[in-house]
Formats: sequence, C-alpha cells, structure tokens
Amino acid sequence: MSRTTNSRQLPDMDRTTPEPDVTPEASPADTPDDIQHSTPLEEAAPAKGVAAEHAVSSESSESSERDGAEEATAAEEGAAGEAPAEEASAGEKETPSGEAPAVEESKAAAKDPAVEESPAAEMDPVDEGDTGTDEDTSAGDGPVEPPDEPVAPRKWRDRHPVAARNVGWTVTGLSLLLVCFALLMPTSAPKFTPGVFLRIPVEAVLGAAVLIVLPRRPRIAVAILSGAILGVLTVLNLLDVGFNMFLGRGFNVVLDWVLFDDAQSYLKDTMGNGGAIGAVIAVVALVLIVLVLMTLAVLRVSNVMTRNRDAASRVTLVVGTAWVTCAALGLQLSGPGIAARTTVARVEDRVNRVQATLKDEAAFAKEAKKDAFGGTPGDQLLTDLRGKDVMIAFIESYGRSAIEDEATAAGVDATLTAKNEALTKAGYSAKSGWLTSATYGGSSWLGHSTFLSGLWINNQNRYRTVTAGEHLTLTGAFQRTGAWRTVGVMPGIQKNWPEGKFYGLDNVYDSRELGYEGPKFSWSTMPDQYALSAFERLEHGKKRDKPLMSEIILTSSHQPWAPIPKMIPWDQVGDGSVYEGIQKAGKDPADVFYDSKKVKEEYGKSIQYSVNSLIDYVVKYGSKNTVLVFLGDHQPLASVSGSNASRDVPVSIVAHDKSVLDKIDDWGWTDGIKPDKSAPVWRMDSFRDRFLTAYGSTPAKR
Repeated sequence: MSRTTNSRQLPDMDRTTPEPDVTPEASPADTPDDIQHSTPLEEAAPAKGVAAEHAVSSESSESSERDGAEEATAAEEGAAGEAPAEEASAGEKETPSGEAPAVEESKAAAKDPAVEESPAAEMDPVDEGDTGTDEDTSAGDGPVEPPDEPVAPRKWRDRHPVAARNVGWTVTGLSLLLVCFALLMPTSAPKFTPGVFLRIPVEAVLGAAVLIVLPRRPRIAVAILSGAILGVLTVLNLLDVGFNMFLGRGFNVVLDWVLFDDAQSYLKDTMGNGGAIGAVIAVVALVLIVLVLMTLAVLRVSNVMTRNRDAASRVTLVVGTAWVTCAALGLQLSGPGIAARTTVARVEDRVNRVQATLKDEAAFAKEAKKDAFGGTPGDQLLTDLRGKDVMIAFIESYGRSAIEDEATAAGVDATLTAKNEALTKAGYSAKSGWLTSATYGGSSWLGHSTFLSGLWINNQNRYRTVTAGEHLTLTGAFQRTGAWRTVGVMPGIQKNWPEGKFYGLDNVYDSRELGYEGPKFSWSTMPDQYALSAFERLEHGKKRDKPLMSEIILTSSHQPWAPIPKMIPWDQVGDGSVYEGIQKAGKDPADVFYDSKKVKEEYGKSIQYSVNSLIDYVVKYGSKNTVLVFLGDHQPLASVSGSNASRDVPVSIVAHDKSVLDKIDDWGWTDGIKPDKSAPVWRMDSFRDRFLTAYGSTPAKR
C-alpha cells in the first residue's frame, strides 16, 4: 500500500468487521470450482500490484473518489454471492476506466527525464520491465489515494534544456568577466588597453580558493560581502577615472566628497535644473547597478564552483601556479606584468592616502601659522607700489597648453602678439613667466588661494584650514598698509562668500551685485567684458581719496567653452541685455564639449576673448599708475590639455611706469605678455613672497 494512502478514505470492503445489515457469505475459497478460476495471472497479481499501487498514487482526487464508488459497488455485488472469479473479472473491467490511464501517464513521466518526478516516484520508482497493466486484487488492499495537489507543470528549463544550459553558461561567463574586469580595471582612461585585461588577478585566485572550501552558509555570506566590496572599489575606480580626466589626480575619499556639490551646481548651470536632476538620478542608478551586479556576479561564480568543486579546485590550482610562475619570471604582455595584484595594490594606496591626508591636516595647520611677513607692519609692506592702482586678474583655465598646443596656439599666440603691440602703443611694458599651479582642470579657488597666500593649497582640507586662519594674503597685505582700497570682482560667486574677509577685501562684488541683466553663457554668469565694465562703473571710474587694489576673476573661459561671448563696443555694454542675441547665436555646449577637436578650438577662442577683454580694458581705462598682474589659475581638463600636460600657467606683470618692471629684472622673465618656453618656472606658492620682497616689503623680525 502506498505511503500516501489515507485509511479514513478506504472503501467498505477493506474493513475487517462487516456492517450490521450485511450477512457474511461463505468464503469463495470453500467452493471447489474456485480452483478452476484461478489463473497464473491471478497468482502473479499480488506481486505486480505493488508497482501498480505506486503508479496509482499519482492520480487526481476526482479519480480516487470515482474508483472508491466503483469498488464499493463491487463489494456489494460480492456480498450478494457472486463468485470470486466474477469479482476479479468485474474488477478488471472497471479498473481501466479509472486507473489504467493514470498508470500509463505515471510510467510515461517516469521514463521522460525532462519531467520532474513526483515524491512518490522518487521514494519507490517503477521497474522499467513492468508493464503496469495488472492490478492487485488482494482483498486486503483497496484503491490508493493520490496526492491532494495536482502535478506541477514543467519548468522552462525542463522544456528547453539545451537553451537553459547555454543561458546558464553565458551568465556564468559574463559574471566571471565582470569580476575580472573589476579586479583589473585601470584608473585613467588612456590606460584602458587590451593588454591590461590579459592578466591573472591574484585576488581572483585567492577568492576562489576560499569560496571552494567554505561550507554553504559562510560561503554565501563571504560571496555577498566580497561582491559588495568589489562593487564599492569599482565605483571608486570610476571616480578615479573621472577625477584624472578633469582634475589630473585621483579621487580623495577623505576630502573630495564636497566637490559633488560643486559638480551639481555646474550641471545645473550648464544643463538646467531638469538636466542636473536627471544626471544625479543617472549617477545614483549607475552606482546601485554596479553594486548589485557585482554582488550577483560573485555569487554566481561561487555557486558554479561549488557544484563543480573538483573541477574548480583543479582550475584554481593551475591558475594559481601560473600566477606564481609569471610573478617569479616577471613575464609581461606589452607593458604590465601578467601576474597582477592591481586591487590589492590599489587598496593599499587608498589606505596610505587616507593616512597621509589625516597627517597632512595636522602638519599643514602648523605650517599655516608660520609666515615670514605675517608680523610685518603695514608701513613696511609694498612701499615701492604706493600710489599705484594694482589689478590682480585670474583668467579661468588659462594654461600653458593654450600657448603651446598646436590646436590652440595659432589663435592664442596671434591674440597675445596683437595685444602686446596694443599695450606698447599705449605706453605699457610687460614681463612674463610660468607658475606651476596647485590644481589642474578645476577647483580654481585652490589656485587663487595658493597664489595669494604663499601656501601650497592643493586640496579642500587645506583650503578650509587656511581660510579659517589669519595667514597674510597678497591682497591682505595691500589692505594692511591702509594705503589702498581693496575690492573683489567675483562674477562666479552666486552666494555668500565669507572668505572675502580672509583675503583682506574691503568690498566684494559677486554675480548678484554687478547689475547684470543679460543671459548666462553656460557656467559663466556674465561675459568678461561686462564684468570689467561693471568694475569701471562701480569702483575704478569713481573718484577716490586713495588708489585701488582689485582682485578680478574672469570666467568666460570656463568649461564647457560654449557659447562664447563676442567683443562689442564698450559704450554698448550697458546692463548686459545686449548679449541676448550673441548668446542665442552661440554654439551648443553639447556639440562642443564632447567633440575632441571642437572642444580644443573653442577653448582657444575663449582664452582669446578673455585676453582681449582684459587688455582692451587696460588700454581704454588704464592710467600711468596702472599695474596689472594677470595669470591663469590652472590648466584646462585633460581632454583639452592632454593626459601628460604640465600644471604650468602663464603669469604676466604689465605696468605703464617702467620702474615697476625694473624691480623684477632679476626674475629672468620674458619681455611681453607671452612667456618663452625657456622662461623660469616657479611653484605658484612662491610668488607672494617674491612679489612682496621685490616691491619693498620687509620680513618680520623673529
């Protein structure tokens, strides 16, 4: 009898005690004629009934109830006195109508490997030699109750085994490739070459060895954790790629998170609010996708290795041996060694950078307190510039590549030559050299603060430290003397700027205070010509009781370098509304920024525009007492300046009074506003002390 039989549902004929209203009949065995009805088929029935009983267990509940009714009818007929042979005959006639199809279906399922076996078949499979057509006619065994639940439909992989197998291998292969890609990926775009990925990552070998030997639950936990960590490292590597492309350095996990706020502001200024929101959503989605896919990939590979433990162990041993051999022999494929430990080395590097950053914070705080001119009285500062109107102007992204890169040099050099002639004609002289900026591709405020403070400000943490202190800046030195009114013209600042106090500026004109009513030019809030025109209207053109020292930031050469303003007559600048037509006629940033050729061309044009605006202003509004110091804050991003470009920027001093330039004769600078390639190159943080010393400042006594 099958294990699934429920005794409460057995028909009456299985009961050992007859019902009160039924009169027991004589056993058919007492009749001699019964011997004549006994056949070999009947004798074999008990043995074959076992297999039939299990086959019957897969019938539906409806068939069971119908068979039970039929068995009960047969029992009543037997009680009326029918011969045993006739009972058997009646049983054989009734069984095929309800049970035989189920038996055949069960056998067919057992022989078809694509069909999932039922629990009953797994416990007691039907012998392949049994035909399954004979029934057990034993009086002690009634019909068998089938399972309550219907047979589940076959799964997709059961219906399409070949396709399922191919899909499985494809997913496994892609998972393995994704893991290896994450372990081997470089952190700068130019290094993405085939040779970088044709290596053996030791992290994969060690990880496979660990996952193979672990029990199921620890293995799953380790696989999930490893996948999540690998996903995070992949995101950090992608950030490194982006930072190297834009800023010429990797991502600092301690200091650089604040830059995302500036990046969002940049996107909002260039793409609009909707575009910025869409970009943020896309970035968040990308991060989540990377984390999820990397975790699933490690899990997939782990599960496959576990199911094929012996083969996986052999492969891991072979690959590990190959890695050791390649490492010992130093084998290479067009550059990097075949035996790679990229991820381990990168994690070590990140840890070291974090430790160095934390140490640097304390060390720089002490450095910022040391200042050769910090205690110098005002009457001993800048004595040789008294009475001069001094302008310190930063031109955004004005780097060495603008002058020397063949894609931009022709136009920029022609502009510098023409403007140098205009200055000479107006009675001005100039000298130029090179400074190495503390930043690259962006973070202009780091270049500004390095130049003005005389400290190397190459990260946000240093910037916060120095601006929170009282270190003397170059602009602050002018303020300390009391001989100059100090102002700042900052069209790129669109919110409160408390750093103005640190820089020693009596008044700061940000984008909200310059009176501009025209359109924005991508990131730049207003054209440089308008900013200089507003400076003339608000400060320089007014009568004053003392000379003016001004710090001016020119932003029209800020990326994405489209659209670019055009020079117009100064008397037509007005409130800036005249720029509406110029802005609409300009190029679309998307058409320029992502085109490697156009972006260089438009970058060069933006530098020409800024230089034209500044020099034309000096020629038109300058005087015999005008002294102009102008420089670039940093090189443009790597897609323009090149991945191996220096951090050098040009710096020039222009003066109508030749004696001003005589003070720096020993600097070895080039005459004019275009520095020669052989001109001296100084670190940007050295300029403050050189300038203060050259123009009569005395270091404080210790």
